[in-house]
Amino acid sequence: MSETRPSPGGEPTGQLRPRWDPRRQACIPVLTTARDTTPVTLIQALRQADELLGISGTTAGETVALLEYLLAICYASGTCPATVDDWLDQVHHNRPLTDAADWLDSRPDGHWDLFHVSEPLGQNALLAPYLDEHGAGPAQLVIEHAGDYNQFFDHHHLEHPAPLPADVAFRAMLTQHAYGPGGRARISGKETLGPTLTNLATGRLGARIRVVALGETLGDTLRLNLTPTDKALGRFNRTWTVAPEPRRGFKTKPSGRRVDGPADLHTVLGRSILMRPTVTEDGQPAVDRVLVAAGELLEPLPAHHMQDTVYENAMNGTTKPLRPSASRALWREAHALYAAVADRDHGTDLYDRLARLSGRRLNLWTVGLLAKQTTVVTWVSDTFPFVPGRERDLRYAAERGSLIAEYVASCLYRAAHVAWTVTYPNPKPADKSSQIARFDAGTEHWAHTAEPFHVLLEETAAAEDEGQVDKALIEYAAILAKAARRFLRNRLDSLPANSRGFQAQAQAIRRLESELTGTNAPDELKGERT
Repeated sequence: MSETRPSPGGEPTGQLRPRWDPRRQACIPVLTTARDTTPVTLIQALRQADELLGISGTTAGETVALLEYLLAICYASGTCPATVDDWLDQVHHNRPLTDAADWLDSRPDGHWDLFHVSEPLGQNALLAPYLDEHGAGPAQLVIEHAGDYNQFFDHHHLEHPAPLPADVAFRAMLTQHAYGPGGRARISGKETLGPTLTNLATGRLGARIRVVALGETLGDTLRLNLTPTDKALGRFNRTWTVAPEPRRGFKTKPSGRRVDGPADLHTVLGRSILMRPTVTEDGQPAVDRVLVAAGELLEPLPAHHMQDTVYENAMNGTTKPLRPSASRALWREAHALYAAVADRDHGTDLYDRLARLSGRRLNLWTVGLLAKQTTVVTWVSDTFPFVPGRERDLRYAAERGSLIAEYVASCLYRAAHVAWTVTYPNPKPADKSSQIARFDAGTEHWAHTAEPFHVLLEETAAAEDEGQVDKALIEYAAILAKAARRFLRNRLDSLPANSRGFQAQAQAIRRLESELTGTNAPDELKGERT
């Protein structure tokens, strides 16, 4: 749908300015019960939530951002539990989310227009005077394209003119608000809104792992993740210039504002964004220019606004939220996730509520954005089984499984070190690391171990007693040991077919065997129960 709109200055442009409303335009990719992916509107996603399996975003981060937005609509409409008992009743009886859909349907049309002149959905209209001069191609809106906002890294040129479809731009905007990495925007604060306009803070979810409880349907997932609250539900941050009090300015860095409720939390405008609308040759609304700048700053969030957070022990003895790591896959931190359940704060957090759902099998989906300084590297995500009442067994299996994997990796390194000492009798110190790496099969080991580890957790979730858990751990250890022997031999195949090569191979293999079965090895590697 298109219509003639006035320019921000109030004079008609004479050009068709598109209207695009995510309530009525298909923008949420969902997975149907037939396992097909199809787009639906916001209203349809809520009204048909129990007929859809879930959201199927382009990336894990986009899927989380869309879930956050739907949760915010549920809070803003009052379609949320007031108490834990109310939450249990909603989850057990699959209470429909049609009230949220009806509330959304009843909102004024102008309030939900992505391209509204003065109140664009999710955007900051105050950037309008600077959009043409300081904006860039629409690829800057997409986290995976934009790099550090200054140097693109996936061959999308900064000024690439290809329009971005409105639905893609909408989803990318929500992802930026939640996950945008810190750094500096391309726009200068000089002669614009102020010097701090260029300072980009890390998004609300950009520095930690987000955990989502996955249900059997989209409706089930939303109900599981709605936090009971009998306090204020908070504002819904529809657009920058409409708020209970003026939002931050950009002359100086402000102190963070306090979140006033869950609807506010899930719609925080982490970026000031403005998109220039256009219409494609086939008449579809799109975006051809984007300006991205600093957004809202928040006070440190209290615990009740971070109920899904998993904590890890820091080097200084404190705890901190679990973050994505380039060197440790999420499955290697699964024990921290199950520890959050086993050591839960009874009666007050997400994991305590999930533990009350006896007789149910759930999955806990973990998502994070891995960035190197200000540049995005990749999305990381993983899924772990959860069965109420089995959390301590799952924690034990995850801890032992991780310990066994770490030990096997150390065995491979020691074997590689033996091969190195024989092969290079007079090495240069500067060459040591690369020479040992030639024989160290740790890379293959870690890549291989993820699948057996997940099988271990699945078997633990289905186990009926501790004996079955112990048996699963012994089988897991045997799989890792067998694979380690194969990986080492493959690495040693590069040795020359001479006496030194044969000696290095034989000693390395013997060292691996002695380490895998020695007194320091975990009991499971020796076929024993702990």
